[in-house]
Amino acid sequence: MVVTVNGDALTAGPEDFIRRHHKHHVADNQCTSSLVKHIKAPLPLVWSLVRRFDQPQSYKPFVSRCIMQGDLKIGTVREVNVKSGLPATTSRERLELLDDEEHIFSMRIVGGDHRLKNYSSIITVHPEIIDGRPGTMAIESFVVDVPDGNTKDETCYFVEALIKCNLKSLADVSERLALQDRTEPVN
Repeated sequence: MVVTVNGDALTAGPEDFIRRHHKHHVADNQCTSSLVKHIKAPLPLVWSLVRRFDQPQSYKPFVSRCIMQGDLKIGTVREVNVKSGLPATTSRERLELLDDEEHIFSMRIVGGDHRLKNYSSIITVHPEIIDGRPGTMAIESFVVDVPDGNTKDETCYFVEALIKCNLKSLADVSERLALQDRTEPVN
């Protein structure tokens, strides 16, 4: 992938973006990971879904409802209702960063009836060309405490499974919307 920064063409892969945007302070009792998803939809469309802190249910399959507490700005808290089947019913989450120019979204879990303590995540989206058409590389990283009775590997596996489902759903929703718009190939 070629990215232009200040007029200079650079070759950038997921590792470059992870190093630049996905910095987490990881304590001994925590685990962290980063996941990448290539989406056959243009970045503005994908970003329009990711940035909606007030509507995570638009692409996250485990969210049934979201109630905002305040305006959409840094520090705003949302109460998310989780669909049955997961070991939780609610999650309180705070918006940490929303950068529309760099396409960076970050949130932190601040409460709820689940085992994800000190959880925070960062999602970035980056333009790329997929099969000659505008596409998007979505990267999501996280850090979370390892609950008593679990290993780092078990904790990472569980959180990665949730994120993979969310990223797959983001791709499905974005690609369906992109097909409706019939985006033309890039020459």
